[in-house]
Amino acid sequence: MSTPRTPDTVHAAGCVLWRRSAGDDAIEICLVHRPRYDDWSHPKGKLKRSEDPLAGALREVLEETGHQATPGPRLPTVHYIANGRPKEVSYWAAEAETPGDFTPNREVDRIVWLPPAEAREWLTQPRDRHLVDVLISELGILGTIGTH
Repeated sequence: MSTPRTPDTVHAAGCVLWRRSAGDDAIEICLVHRPRYDDWSHPKGKLKRSEDPLAGALREVLEETGHQATPGPRLPTVHYIANGRPKEVSYWAAEAETPGDFTPNREVDRIVWLPPAEAREWLTQPRDRHLVDVLISELGILGTIGTH
C-alpha cells in the first residue's frame, strides 16, 4: 500500500539487502558507496513518475548492486531534508538472489557485504542504522548486534 505522493516531496525507495553467510546461520548486509557523496548507504533511489515504490526499490537494488532481490517485510519509511526539500524513502527488507553481477559506475563505485554490527558502523547516516536493527528484528535473528 503506497501513500499519496506530494509534489514538494522527493519520493524514493530502497532495500536493506541481505544474504545468508556461507556455512552458518548468520547474515550479511550489502552497503553501497556513492562517490558523489563519499558515503555508505543502503541501495535506494528516486522513484520514476507513477512507479510503484516496491518496484522502484527492487529496480534500484538491481541497478546499484547487480543483484535481483526477493522482497520481504516492509521497513520504516525514512523522512529527512535533502537539498532543501523534504525526502521520503520507503524501504523493504530484501534477500539477494545469487549470484549478482556488480559493475562499478558513476553512481555506485563499490559494494560491501558485512555482518550487521559492522554494517551499522560503516553506514554514514545514523538514520540508516535503525533500518539494520529493524531488519534483524523482522528476520528473528538471535543475539545482539551492538546497537548504539
